[in-house]
Amino acid sequence: MNNSEIQLTNICKPTIFMDVAPTFLTDETMDERKQKVLDNMKLEGFDALVLYADKEHGGNFEYLTGFIPRFEEGLLILDVNGDCTLILGNENLKMAKVARIENQLIHSPLFSLPNQPMDNEARLEDIFETINLSKKSKIGVVGWKMFTTNESDNDTYFDLPYFIIQALLTSKDEQAVLKNAAHLFIRGDKGARTTNNSNEIAHYEYGANLSSSCILNAMDAVEIGVTEAVLGNELTAEGQTNTVVTIAATGQRFEYGNVYPTHKHVKLGDPLSLTTAFKGGLSSRTGFVIESETQLPVNQHDYLERVAKPYYQAVVTWLETIKIGMAGKELYQAIETAFPKAEYHWHLNPGHLVSDEEWMSSPIYAESEERLKSGMILQIDIIPSVTGYTGVSAEECVALADTNLQKEIKENYPELWQRITIRKNYIKEVLNIDLSEDIIPLSNTVGYLRPFYLAKDQAFRRV
Repeated sequence: MNNSEIQLTNICKPTIFMDVAPTFLTDETMDERKQKVLDNMKLEGFDALVLYADKEHGGNFEYLTGFIPRFEEGLLILDVNGDCTLILGNENLKMAKVARIENQLIHSPLFSLPNQPMDNEARLEDIFETINLSKKSKIGVVGWKMFTTNESDNDTYFDLPYFIIQALLTSKDEQAVLKNAAHLFIRGDKGARTTNNSNEIAHYEYGANLSSSCILNAMDAVEIGVTEAVLGNELTAEGQTNTVVTIAATGQRFEYGNVYPTHKHVKLGDPLSLTTAFKGGLSSRTGFVIESETQLPVNQHDYLERVAKPYYQAVVTWLETIKIGMAGKELYQAIETAFPKAEYHWHLNPGHLVSDEEWMSSPIYAESEERLKSGMILQIDIIPSVTGYTGVSAEECVALADTNLQKEIKENYPELWQRITIRKNYIKEVLNIDLSEDIIPLSNTVGYLRPFYLAKDQAFRRV
Protein backbone atom coordinates (compact mmCIF):
# COMPACT_ATOMS: atom_id res chain seq x y z
CA MET A 1 0.00 0.00 0.00
CA ASN A 2 1.28 3.49 -0.82
CA ASN A 3 0.13 7.03 -0.11
CA SER A 4 -1.88 7.22 -3.31
CA GLU A 5 -4.18 4.53 -1.96
CA ILE A 6 -5.19 6.77 0.97
CA GLN A 7 -7.59 9.56 0.11
CA LEU A 8 -8.79 12.51 2.19
CA THR A 9 -12.33 12.97 1.00
CA ASN A 10 -15.88 13.84 1.95
CA ILE A 11 -17.48 10.92 3.76
CA CYS A 12 -20.32 10.47 6.22
CA LYS A 13 -19.56 10.21 9.90
CA PRO A 14 -19.88 6.87 11.71
CA THR A 15 -23.01 6.19 13.72
CA ILE A 16 -22.83 6.72 17.47
CA PHE A 17 -25.20 5.04 19.90
CA MET A 18 -26.72 7.00 22.77
CA ASP A 19 -28.34 5.69 25.94
CA VAL A 20 -26.72 2.26 25.77
CA ALA A 21 -27.15 0.78 29.23
CA PRO A 22 -24.26 -1.00 30.94
CA THR A 23 -24.27 -4.79 30.97
CA PHE A 24 -23.63 -6.35 34.37
CA LEU A 25 -21.41 -9.37 34.81
CA THR A 26 -23.42 -12.47 35.63
CA ASP A 27 -22.85 -14.85 38.54
CA GLU A 28 -21.83 -17.47 35.98
CA THR A 29 -19.16 -15.16 34.60
CA MET A 30 -17.83 -14.40 38.08
CA ASP A 31 -17.65 -18.12 38.88
CA GLU A 32 -15.85 -18.70 35.59
CA ARG A 33 -13.33 -15.98 36.43
CA LYS A 34 -12.55 -17.51 39.80
CA GLN A 35 -12.12 -20.95 38.28
CA LYS A 36 -9.74 -19.65 35.61
CA VAL A 37 -7.54 -18.13 38.31
CA LEU A 38 -7.65 -21.28 40.45
CA ASP A 39 -6.68 -23.39 37.43
CA ASN A 40 -3.70 -21.11 36.79
CA MET A 41 -2.67 -21.34 40.44
CA LYS A 42 -2.72 -25.13 40.32
CA LEU A 43 -0.72 -25.26 37.10
CA GLU A 44 2.12 -23.35 38.76
CA GLY A 45 1.80 -24.79 42.23
CA PHE A 46 0.65 -21.69 44.13
CA ASP A 47 -0.97 -22.40 47.48
CA ALA A 48 -2.40 -18.90 47.87
CA LEU A 49 -2.53 -15.52 46.19
CA VAL A 50 -2.40 -12.14 47.91
CA LEU A 51 -4.16 -9.60 45.69
CA TYR A 52 -3.68 -5.90 46.38
CA ALA A 53 -5.88 -3.01 45.26
CA ASP A 54 -6.28 0.71 45.62
CA LYS A 55 -8.22 3.20 43.51
CA GLU A 56 -5.57 3.35 40.80
CA HIS A 57 -4.47 -0.28 40.83
CA GLY A 58 -7.54 -2.44 41.28
CA GLY A 59 -8.01 -4.42 38.08
CA ASN A 60 -6.86 -7.85 39.26
CA PHE A 61 -8.67 -7.49 42.59
CA GLU A 62 -11.85 -6.25 40.89
CA TYR A 63 -11.74 -9.14 38.43
CA LEU A 64 -12.76 -11.44 41.30
CA THR A 65 -14.58 -9.14 43.71
CA GLY A 66 -16.48 -6.83 41.35
CA PHE A 67 -15.35 -3.68 43.19
CA ILE A 68 -12.30 -1.59 44.02
CA PRO A 69 -11.61 -0.34 47.58
CA ARG A 70 -12.32 3.35 47.04
CA PHE A 71 -10.35 5.79 49.23
CA GLU A 72 -8.00 3.17 50.66
CA GLU A 73 -6.15 -0.10 50.11
CA GLY A 74 -7.44 -3.64 50.36
CA LEU A 75 -6.30 -7.25 50.10
CA LEU A 76 -7.94 -10.38 48.81
CA ILE A 77 -6.38 -13.66 49.90
CA LEU A 78 -7.34 -16.51 47.58
CA ASP A 79 -6.53 -20.02 48.74
CA VAL A 80 -6.03 -22.72 46.14
CA ASN A 81 -8.98 -24.55 47.72
CA GLY A 82 -11.19 -21.60 46.72
CA ASP A 83 -11.56 -19.93 50.12
CA CYS A 84 -11.36 -16.14 50.05
CA THR A 85 -10.54 -13.59 52.72
CA LEU A 86 -11.08 -9.86 52.26
CA ILE A 87 -8.92 -7.57 54.41
CA LEU A 88 -10.44 -4.08 54.24
CA GLY A 89 -10.19 -0.69 55.91
CA ASN A 90 -12.88 1.40 57.59
CA GLU A 91 -14.63 2.74 54.51
CA ASN A 92 -14.90 -0.51 52.57
CA LEU A 93 -16.21 -2.91 55.20
CA LYS A 94 -19.70 -2.60 53.70
CA MET A 95 -18.41 -3.82 50.35
CA ALA A 96 -17.73 -7.34 51.61
CA LYS A 97 -21.48 -8.04 51.66
CA VAL A 98 -21.90 -7.08 48.00
CA ALA A 99 -18.65 -8.63 46.75
CA ARG A 100 -19.09 -11.01 43.82
CA ILE A 101 -17.08 -13.70 45.57
CA GLU A 102 -17.91 -15.49 48.81
CA ASN A 103 -15.56 -14.23 51.47
CA GLN A 104 -14.51 -14.01 55.07
CA LEU A 105 -14.09 -10.36 56.12
CA ILE A 106 -11.28 -9.11 58.34
CA HIS A 107 -11.11 -5.44 59.32
CA SER A 108 -7.69 -3.81 59.17
CA PRO A 109 -7.65 -0.07 59.89
CA LEU A 110 -4.07 -0.06 58.62
CA PHE A 111 -5.68 0.34 55.21
CA SER A 112 -7.69 3.38 56.30
CA LEU A 113 -6.85 7.05 55.79
CA PRO A 114 -4.55 8.94 58.19
CA ASN A 115 -6.07 9.81 61.58
CA GLN A 116 -9.15 7.68 61.11
CA PRO A 117 -10.13 5.45 64.06
CA MET A 118 -7.84 2.48 64.61
CA ASP A 119 -10.49 0.23 66.18
CA ASN A 120 -9.79 -3.51 65.80
CA GLU A 121 -6.14 -2.74 65.17
CA ALA A 122 -4.03 -5.81 64.52
CA ARG A 123 -0.63 -6.38 62.98
CA LEU A 124 -0.81 -7.68 59.42
CA GLU A 125 1.57 -10.43 60.45
CA ASP A 126 -0.97 -11.61 63.01
CA ILE A 127 -3.79 -11.48 60.48
CA PHE A 128 -1.78 -13.55 58.01
CA GLU A 129 -1.09 -16.11 60.73
CA THR A 130 -4.78 -16.20 61.73
CA ILE A 131 -5.82 -17.17 58.19
CA ASN A 132 -2.96 -19.71 57.92
CA LEU A 133 -1.18 -17.81 55.16
CA SER A 134 2.00 -18.27 57.19
CA LYS A 135 1.76 -22.04 56.61
CA LYS A 136 1.70 -21.87 52.82
CA SER A 137 4.68 -23.06 50.79
CA LYS A 138 4.27 -20.96 47.66
CA ILE A 139 2.54 -17.58 47.85
CA GLY A 140 1.80 -15.42 44.84
CA VAL A 141 1.71 -11.64 45.19
CA VAL A 142 -0.56 -9.82 42.75
CA GLY A 143 -0.56 -6.04 42.49
CA TRP A 144 -1.36 -4.66 39.08
CA LYS A 145 1.97 -4.98 37.31
CA MET A 146 3.74 -7.89 35.66
CA PHE A 147 7.42 -7.06 35.28
CA THR A 148 9.00 -7.94 31.93
CA THR A 149 12.61 -6.78 32.26
CA ASN A 150 15.46 -8.65 30.61
CA GLU A 151 18.15 -8.04 33.23
CA SER A 152 16.27 -8.66 36.49
CA ASP A 153 14.51 -11.47 38.33
CA ASN A 154 10.95 -10.39 37.60
CA ASP A 155 9.46 -12.90 40.07
CA THR A 156 11.01 -10.97 42.96
CA TYR A 157 9.67 -7.52 42.03
CA PHE A 158 6.58 -6.49 43.99
CA ASP A 159 4.47 -3.40 43.31
CA LEU A 160 2.72 -3.38 46.70
CA PRO A 161 3.31 -0.97 49.59
CA TYR A 162 6.36 -1.95 51.63
CA PHE A 163 4.41 -2.50 54.85
CA ILE A 164 2.43 -5.31 53.21
CA ILE A 165 5.45 -7.02 51.68
CA GLN A 166 7.33 -6.70 54.97
CA ALA A 167 4.44 -8.37 56.80
CA LEU A 168 4.37 -11.19 54.27
CA LEU A 169 8.12 -11.76 54.52
CA THR A 170 8.04 -11.63 58.31
CA SER A 171 5.08 -13.96 58.78
CA LYS A 172 5.72 -16.60 56.11
CA ASP A 173 7.44 -19.89 56.79
CA GLU A 174 11.20 -19.65 56.42
CA GLN A 175 11.18 -22.08 53.50
CA ALA A 176 8.13 -20.58 51.79
CA VAL A 177 8.50 -18.96 48.37
CA LEU A 178 7.06 -15.49 47.67
CA LYS A 179 6.68 -14.61 43.98
CA ASN A 180 5.05 -11.98 41.80
CA ALA A 181 2.05 -13.76 40.27
CA ALA A 182 0.39 -11.00 38.25
CA HIS A 183 1.11 -13.01 35.12
CA LEU A 184 -1.59 -15.49 36.17
CA PHE A 185 -4.04 -12.67 35.44
CA ILE A 186 -2.60 -10.55 32.64
CA ARG A 187 0.06 -12.36 30.60
CA GLY A 188 -1.10 -12.78 27.03
CA ASP A 189 -0.44 -16.50 26.66
CA LYS A 190 -1.87 -17.60 30.02
CA GLY A 191 -3.53 -14.78 31.96
CA ALA A 192 -7.08 -15.42 33.12
CA ARG A 193 -8.10 -11.84 32.27
CA THR A 194 -6.77 -11.77 28.71
CA THR A 195 -9.82 -13.42 27.13
CA ASN A 196 -13.48 -12.59 27.60
CA ASN A 197 -16.75 -14.44 27.17
CA SER A 198 -19.80 -12.89 25.49
CA ASN A 199 -21.06 -11.41 28.77
CA GLU A 200 -17.69 -9.74 29.37
CA ILE A 201 -17.54 -8.44 25.80
CA ALA A 202 -20.95 -6.83 26.30
CA HIS A 203 -19.83 -5.45 29.67
CA TYR A 204 -16.74 -3.76 28.24
CA GLU A 205 -18.40 -2.58 25.02
CA TYR A 206 -20.28 -0.08 27.18
CA GLY A 207 -17.04 1.86 27.80
CA ALA A 208 -15.76 1.57 24.23
CA ASN A 209 -19.08 2.89 22.93
CA LEU A 210 -18.92 5.80 25.40
CA SER A 211 -15.33 6.76 24.60
CA SER A 212 -15.82 6.69 20.84
CA SER A 213 -19.07 8.64 21.05
CA CYS A 214 -17.30 11.21 23.20
CA ILE A 215 -14.38 11.53 20.80
CA LEU A 216 -16.67 12.16 17.83
CA ASN A 217 -18.68 14.72 19.81
CA ALA A 218 -15.46 16.44 20.87
CA MET A 219 -14.19 16.56 17.27
CA ASP A 220 -17.49 18.06 16.19
CA ALA A 221 -17.17 20.69 18.94
CA VAL A 222 -13.78 21.95 17.77
CA GLU A 223 -14.05 25.57 16.65
CA ILE A 224 -11.75 28.59 16.72
CA GLY A 225 -11.96 30.07 20.23
CA VAL A 226 -13.37 27.07 22.03
CA THR A 227 -11.50 26.23 25.23
CA GLU A 228 -9.78 23.00 26.17
CA ALA A 229 -12.18 22.79 29.11
CA VAL A 230 -15.23 22.80 26.84
CA LEU A 231 -13.70 20.04 24.74
CA GLY A 232 -12.75 18.19 27.91
CA ASN A 233 -16.39 18.26 28.97
CA GLU A 234 -17.27 16.44 25.75
CA LEU A 235 -14.82 13.70 26.76
CA THR A 236 -16.75 12.75 29.89
CA ALA A 237 -19.94 10.71 29.97
CA GLU A 238 -22.61 9.37 32.29
CA GLY A 239 -20.57 10.04 35.42
CA GLN A 240 -18.17 7.22 34.57
CA THR A 241 -14.59 7.27 35.80
CA ASN A 242 -11.99 7.78 33.09
CA THR A 243 -9.27 5.15 32.93
CA VAL A 244 -6.71 7.67 31.63
CA VAL A 245 -6.14 11.36 32.23
CA THR A 246 -8.46 13.14 29.82
CA ILE A 247 -6.54 14.98 27.11
CA ALA A 248 -7.84 18.13 25.42
CA ALA A 249 -4.60 19.93 24.59
CA THR A 250 -4.22 22.65 21.97
CA GLY A 251 -0.98 24.27 20.85
CA GLN A 252 2.07 23.78 23.06
CA ARG A 253 1.48 20.96 25.54
CA PHE A 254 2.61 20.51 29.14
CA GLU A 255 3.03 24.20 29.97
CA TYR A 256 3.96 24.49 33.66
CA GLY A 257 3.97 20.69 33.76
CA ASN A 258 0.18 20.66 33.34
CA VAL A 259 -1.47 17.55 31.87
CA TYR A 260 -5.13 18.57 32.25
CA PRO A 261 -7.51 20.62 30.06
CA THR A 262 -7.34 24.36 30.81
CA HIS A 263 -9.19 27.46 29.65
CA LYS A 264 -6.70 27.95 26.83
CA HIS A 265 -8.49 28.89 23.59
CA VAL A 266 -8.07 26.87 20.41
CA LYS A 267 -6.42 28.91 17.64
CA LEU A 268 -6.38 28.44 13.89
CA GLY A 269 -3.40 26.28 12.92
CA ASP A 270 -2.98 24.72 16.37
CA PRO A 271 -2.11 21.07 16.79
CA LEU A 272 -4.81 19.50 18.96
CA SER A 273 -4.88 16.23 20.89
CA LEU A 274 -8.04 14.62 22.28
CA THR A 275 -8.15 11.43 24.35
CA THR A 276 -10.68 9.76 26.60
CA ALA A 277 -11.13 6.25 27.97
CA PHE A 278 -13.53 4.26 30.08
CA LYS A 279 -13.45 0.62 31.17
CA GLY A 280 -13.29 -1.36 27.95
CA GLY A 281 -12.11 1.27 25.52
CA LEU A 282 -9.98 4.29 24.67
CA SER A 283 -10.39 6.75 21.80
CA SER A 284 -7.71 9.24 20.80
CA ARG A 285 -7.18 11.75 17.99
CA THR A 286 -4.43 14.19 17.05
CA GLY A 287 -4.39 16.60 14.13
CA PHE A 288 -4.49 20.25 13.08
CA VAL A 289 -7.16 22.89 13.72
CA ILE A 290 -7.44 23.83 10.04
CA GLU A 291 -9.78 23.26 7.12
CA SER A 292 -7.39 22.39 4.33
CA GLU A 293 -3.84 21.42 3.46
CA THR A 294 -3.10 25.00 2.36
CA GLN A 295 -3.33 26.11 6.02
CA LEU A 296 -0.62 23.75 7.25
CA PRO A 297 2.49 25.39 8.77
CA VAL A 298 5.10 26.11 6.11
CA ASN A 299 7.57 23.73 7.72
CA GLN A 300 4.93 20.95 7.68
CA HIS A 301 3.44 21.55 4.24
CA ASP A 302 3.88 17.82 3.45
CA TYR A 303 2.29 16.65 6.72
CA LEU A 304 -0.28 14.46 4.96
CA GLU A 305 2.28 12.64 2.82
CA ARG A 306 5.05 12.53 5.43
CA VAL A 307 3.07 11.52 8.52
CA ALA A 308 -0.71 11.27 8.36
CA LYS A 309 -1.25 9.06 5.31
CA PRO A 310 1.52 6.59 6.20
CA TYR A 311 0.07 6.36 9.71
CA TYR A 312 -3.38 5.65 8.33
CA GLN A 313 -1.88 2.98 6.09
CA ALA A 314 -0.49 1.33 9.22
CA VAL A 315 -3.93 1.40 10.87
CA VAL A 316 -5.47 -0.18 7.77
CA THR A 317 -2.73 -2.83 7.79
CA TRP A 318 -3.47 -3.58 11.45
CA LEU A 319 -7.19 -3.99 10.81
CA GLU A 320 -6.72 -6.16 7.74
CA THR A 321 -3.89 -8.34 9.06
CA ILE A 322 -4.84 -9.32 12.60
CA LYS A 323 -6.34 -12.76 13.08
CA ILE A 324 -6.88 -15.31 15.79
CA GLY A 325 -3.97 -17.71 16.21
CA MET A 326 -1.24 -15.49 14.82
CA ALA A 327 1.80 -14.85 16.99
CA GLY A 328 2.16 -11.36 18.38
CA LYS A 329 5.44 -10.94 16.52
CA GLU A 330 3.64 -11.44 13.19
CA LEU A 331 1.39 -8.44 13.74
CA TYR A 332 4.32 -6.45 15.08
CA GLN A 333 6.31 -7.22 11.91
CA ALA A 334 3.37 -6.32 9.67
CA ILE A 335 3.30 -2.85 11.23
CA GLU A 336 7.09 -2.57 11.06
CA THR A 337 6.93 -3.35 7.33
CA ALA A 338 4.09 -0.91 6.63
CA PHE A 339 5.33 1.82 8.96
CA PRO A 340 9.06 1.34 9.69
CA LYS A 341 10.10 2.30 13.19
CA ALA A 342 13.39 3.75 11.92
CA GLU A 343 11.46 6.27 9.82
CA TYR A 344 8.44 7.01 12.01
CA HIS A 345 10.00 6.48 15.43
CA TRP A 346 7.12 4.74 17.15
CA HIS A 347 8.41 3.20 20.33
CA LEU A 348 5.72 1.29 22.24
CA ASN A 349 3.75 -1.81 21.27
CA PRO A 350 1.51 -1.26 18.22
CA GLY A 351 -1.43 -2.70 20.13
CA HIS A 352 -2.22 -3.98 23.62
CA LEU A 353 -4.86 -5.62 25.77
CA VAL A 354 -7.64 -3.56 27.34
CA SER A 355 -10.00 -4.33 30.20
CA ASP A 356 -10.85 -2.49 33.41
CA GLU A 357 -7.62 -0.58 32.84
CA GLU A 358 -6.50 1.12 29.63
CA TRP A 359 -3.32 -0.98 29.30
CA MET A 360 -3.34 -4.46 30.80
CA SER A 361 -0.38 -5.98 28.94
CA SER A 362 0.55 -6.69 25.35
CA PRO A 363 1.12 -9.90 23.41
CA ILE A 364 2.32 -7.76 20.48
CA TYR A 365 6.07 -7.18 20.61
CA ALA A 366 9.10 -7.91 18.45
CA GLU A 367 9.86 -11.49 19.50
CA SER A 368 6.45 -12.44 20.86
CA GLU A 369 5.39 -16.06 20.48
CA GLU A 370 2.17 -15.30 22.37
CA ARG A 371 -0.83 -16.19 20.23
CA LEU A 372 -3.74 -13.85 19.69
CA LYS A 373 -6.91 -15.48 20.98
CA SER A 374 -10.63 -15.25 20.58
CA GLY A 375 -12.05 -13.06 23.33
CA MET A 376 -9.12 -10.65 23.50
CA ILE A 377 -9.96 -6.93 23.59
CA LEU A 378 -7.23 -4.93 21.90
CA GLN A 379 -6.42 -1.27 21.41
CA ILE A 380 -4.80 -0.06 18.20
CA ASP A 381 -1.93 2.00 19.57
CA ILE A 382 0.65 3.16 17.03
CA ILE A 383 2.31 6.44 18.04
CA PRO A 384 4.59 8.08 15.43
CA SER A 385 7.11 10.72 16.44
CA VAL A 386 8.64 12.40 13.40
CA THR A 387 10.93 15.30 14.26
CA GLY A 388 9.46 18.64 13.24
CA TYR A 389 5.97 17.28 12.59
CA THR A 390 2.77 17.22 14.60
CA GLY A 391 1.66 13.72 15.51
CA VAL A 392 -1.43 11.85 14.40
CA SER A 393 -3.57 9.23 16.08
CA ALA A 394 -6.73 7.19 15.67
CA GLU A 395 -6.55 4.86 18.65
CA GLU A 396 -9.62 2.65 19.15
CA CYS A 397 -10.64 -0.73 20.57
CA VAL A 398 -11.77 -3.96 18.95
CA ALA A 399 -12.25 -7.52 20.10
CA LEU A 400 -11.22 -10.76 18.46
CA ALA A 401 -14.03 -13.30 18.22
CA ASP A 402 -14.17 -16.68 16.54
CA THR A 403 -17.33 -18.09 14.97
CA ASN A 404 -18.60 -19.52 18.25
CA LEU A 405 -18.08 -16.32 20.24
CA GLN A 406 -19.69 -14.22 17.52
CA LYS A 407 -22.65 -16.61 17.52
CA GLU A 408 -22.99 -16.32 21.32
CA ILE A 409 -22.94 -12.53 21.17
CA LYS A 410 -25.53 -12.51 18.39
CA GLU A 411 -27.83 -14.82 20.36
CA ASN A 412 -27.34 -13.42 23.86
CA TYR A 413 -26.91 -9.71 23.07
CA PRO A 414 -28.79 -8.95 19.83
CA GLU A 415 -28.70 -5.16 20.32
CA LEU A 416 -24.93 -5.30 20.78
CA TRP A 417 -24.64 -7.47 17.68
CA GLN A 418 -26.63 -4.90 15.72
CA ARG A 419 -24.18 -2.17 16.79
CA ILE A 420 -21.24 -4.38 15.85
CA THR A 421 -22.77 -5.05 12.43
CA ILE A 422 -23.33 -1.35 11.75
CA ARG A 423 -19.72 -0.60 12.73
CA LYS A 424 -18.34 -3.38 10.53
CA ASN A 425 -20.40 -2.27 7.55
CA TYR A 426 -19.15 1.30 7.95
CA ILE A 427 -15.51 0.20 8.07
CA LYS A 428 -15.90 -2.05 5.03
CA GLU A 429 -18.30 -0.06 2.86
CA VAL A 430 -17.48 3.57 3.68
CA LEU A 431 -13.82 3.42 4.67
CA ASN A 432 -13.19 0.60 2.17
CA ILE A 433 -11.08 -1.38 4.63
CA ASP A 434 -11.06 -5.15 4.19
CA LEU A 435 -11.66 -5.72 7.87
CA SER A 436 -10.43 -9.03 9.29
CA GLU A 437 -13.35 -11.38 9.85
CA ASP A 438 -12.02 -12.07 13.34
CA ILE A 439 -12.57 -8.45 14.42
CA ILE A 440 -15.70 -7.19 16.12
CA PRO A 441 -15.45 -3.39 16.55
CA LEU A 442 -16.39 -2.24 20.04
CA SER A 443 -15.72 1.44 19.26
CA ASN A 444 -17.89 3.41 16.86
CA THR A 445 -14.96 5.28 15.30
CA VAL A 446 -12.57 2.44 14.40
CA GLY A 447 -10.62 3.53 11.32
CA TYR A 448 -12.19 7.01 11.23
CA LEU A 449 -9.55 9.75 11.08
CA ARG A 450 -9.95 13.46 10.35
CA PRO A 451 -6.47 15.00 10.14
CA PHE A 452 -8.02 18.51 9.90
CA TYR A 453 -10.50 19.21 12.70
CA LEU A 454 -12.30 22.09 10.95
CA ALA A 455 -13.03 19.97 7.87
CA LYS A 456 -15.74 18.09 9.70
CA ASP A 457 -17.02 16.31 6.60
CA GLN A 458 -13.62 14.98 5.53
CA ALA A 459 -11.74 11.88 6.64
CA PHE A 460 -9.34 9.33 5.25
CA ARG A 461 -10.52 6.31 3.35
CA ARG A 462 -8.77 3.61 1.43
CA VAL A 463 -9.16 3.97 -2.34
